[in-house]
Amino acid sequence: MPLADRFLTVRRDPHSDQVLARGGNPEAHSLLQRAGFVPVVRLQETYHRAPTGLSPDDETRLAAEAVARLRAVGYHVDCDQDFDTARRPARDLPLGASVVRLAERIRAATTTEEVADALTELTASHDGVLAAIEQVLDAAADFHDGLGDAADPHIARRLRYLADERLHVIRTDLAHTRNDLADRHAPHPHRISCGHEIALDEHEASAVCACPSPPRTMPPPPPPVAAGLRR
Repeated sequence: MPLADRFLTVRRDPHSDQVLARGGNPEAHSLLQRAGFVPVVRLQETYHRAPTGLSPDDETRLAAEAVARLRAVGYHVDCDQDFDTARRPARDLPLGASVVRLAERIRAATTTEEVADALTELTASHDGVLAAIEQVLDAAADFHDGLGDAADPHIARRLRYLADERLHVIRTDLAHTRNDLADRHAPHPHRISCGHEIALDEHEASAVCACPSPPRTMPPPPPPVAAGLRR
């Protein structure tokens, strides 16, 4: 990770009077969003701002919370004096971390059964990850139904469309992939299980496992030169 990605600023902009956070990497951006900041995507950069409509005291509390969370996991934050804090809150693993573990299981998988087991956590019809996402979209749609602004009914319809159409396609395709893998019962031809065990006849202290080297992939040959280009 580049060292520059570990540095952020959280300051009140002197021109707009907005509380702005700049710098950091995607992990820092997630921390800012969980602290309450809103991302702003521009052509040259992505930064974060405090939500509109907050009082100055609420903005200060929000900024101090962001500074505390960022510093608690090792980010260097340059901030206004009003936002400075010595608090270092404990960080709970976000819900997305459990889904990332499924990706790690698939990357380490050596058989179709292992990948099918991981995909089952996504596609299970009652309590899979995608079924839970559908419930979240439906709940957000229900919330917008009676919220009051003119655009809210449209947002509710859009959320239900995402649940009923777009998410349905993803669930159907992934379930088909999972079921196909569950029926195949095959090892991956280019992946082998590795227990990191040293062979019994190995004398080198630097040896870490007895696994053979992965097969080499030869680069494709260059395209033939057209006869008319030769001199």
